[in-house]
Amino acid sequence: MVRSSPATLLVLADGRLPAGGHAHSSGLEAQVSAGRVRTIADLDGFLTGRLATGGLVAATFAAAACARTAALEDLDFGLEVRTPSPALRTASRAQGRALLRAGRAMWTVPPPHRADVHQPVAFGLVASAAGLEPEHAAVAAAYGTISGPASAAVRLLGLDPYAVHALLARLAAECDAVAATALTHLGRSVDDLPADGAPLLDIGAEHHATWEVRLFAS
Repeated sequence: MVRSSPATLLVLADGRLPAGGHAHSSGLEAQVSAGRVRTIADLDGFLTGRLATGGLVAATFAAAACARTAALEDLDFGLEVRTPSPALRTASRAQGRALLRAGRAMWTVPPPHRADVHQPVAFGLVASAAGLEPEHAAVAAAYGTISGPASAAVRLLGLDPYAVHALLARLAAECDAVAATALTHLGRSVDDLPADGAPLLDIGAEHHATWEVRLFAS
């Protein structure tokens, strides 16, 4: 059995992992275009909201997939019904497929019921194969929901990267809190897991998918 280590967690949480995350803004590009996010303060609000909604859901499902407290197929379907936007479903499954490919290059990852499971399920599956614990999967998944759009903000808005990373550092404790909350749901029925959503991001994702020219896939 693979033994976990802090460095293993860093490998999985590294934004440079070739898992397709760099191609997605997690809905930020649409919000920037709409004029809702322009400054560091705006980005703070966006990331805080993202962490409290999608971040909690991602952390919970990643932890559950890592712990195998529910069937992967059930978890995957649970995320499907929690994602109203077809564009976001497509983006999540594309990232899940890419993450599994990256994971298999490093560890022995058992095949799920389909090759393109949603990204949080893939994250938990890869984390387990890497020898990590559910709490590791939860905190890394939560962090991933804000680190991606934070990086995208630098490209989209030309924000000071030092200021953006200072914002991520300030949100680190919130990531830990979200992960801790996610762990309290372990062992519950998939139907009872968090379903927090952000309707404005769903609407924005559908508009974004119609653009002929865009910097990010989502």
